[in-house]
Amino acid sequence: MAEPSFDVVGIGNAIVDVLAHAADAFLASEGLTKGAMTLIDAGAAKDLYEKIGPAVECSGGSAANTIAALASLGGKGAFVGKVHDDQLGEVFRHDIRALGVAFDTPPDDLGPPTATCLILVTPDAQRTMQTFLGACVTLGPKDIDEGLIAASRVTYLEGYLWDPPLAKQAIVKAAKAAHAAGRMVSLSLSDPFCVDRHRAEFLDLVNHHVDILFANEREIMSLYRVGSFDESLQAVRGHCKIAALTRSEKGSVVVAGDEIHVIDAERVPRVVDTTGAGDAYAAGFLFGITAGRDVAVSARIGSIAAAEVIAHLGARPETSLKALIEKRFG
Repeated sequence: MAEPSFDVVGIGNAIVDVLAHAADAFLASEGLTKGAMTLIDAGAAKDLYEKIGPAVECSGGSAANTIAALASLGGKGAFVGKVHDDQLGEVFRHDIRALGVAFDTPPDDLGPPTATCLILVTPDAQRTMQTFLGACVTLGPKDIDEGLIAASRVTYLEGYLWDPPLAKQAIVKAAKAAHAAGRMVSLSLSDPFCVDRHRAEFLDLVNHHVDILFANEREIMSLYRVGSFDESLQAVRGHCKIAALTRSEKGSVVVAGDEIHVIDAERVPRVVDTTGAGDAYAAGFLFGITAGRDVAVSARIGSIAAAEVIAHLGARPETSLKALIEKRFG
């Protein structure tokens, strides 16, 4: 087998994030579900954008954030996602390529504009996301380069991508191509409401296509429809090779065969914004695994990456994750 050109290729929604602070009262007045990701249309996105306060715009999307953090760690990453041939599409393309990430998915010149996600951060650092998928819905099997998949140690998929119909076909094609090439497949469940919408299909994915599963406490409990984290921990055992389950300030738990590792969360002076914490954790974990680290060390790298991201506004690292890891592990 040829040596892989990339550590991880991420496949996901290519989104430009618009981050703004908001009070709980504002969420209530707009009828928004706090802490969740809700899909909205172009009109609703425009209406909400006009109501929010000062905002920061930056490239985002769950899998794209993971690949960006992987690059900050020193890993080799590629990304597959759909943007429109418009100003925001060029912003996204420039941002991710500037990090050293390979991004060659052709932009659309017809159809909906580049996707946006309005992220409202409340004083408790929780984020409420209103997402207009725009051009993301056009991502399909034709955008999956099987050569790129075969050249990547891990193909990383975001659960959010399961909403657009064509993307489902793309995900299955990518997973089959990865396994045909002897590579690994990883999936993030992304959001408990996403799990609720697609539970049966996600269970099939986990059982038949996924080697490394990422989920937070609410997501994994929703997947198996159980009332406690301990029950979900037992339910996921044996369904994939590795399950890395995050629990916010309680850290994470990694299940790998008969092994269970409990990893403490990294301390931060102040939690500013939890946007991208799970994405950064996944980046650190996959960086460790593809570098030959064991699952416990990989989870600690994930925790360090997540801690950097939650200490500031925005979902991508502001300081070198590679430097942080070298300081800790040498």
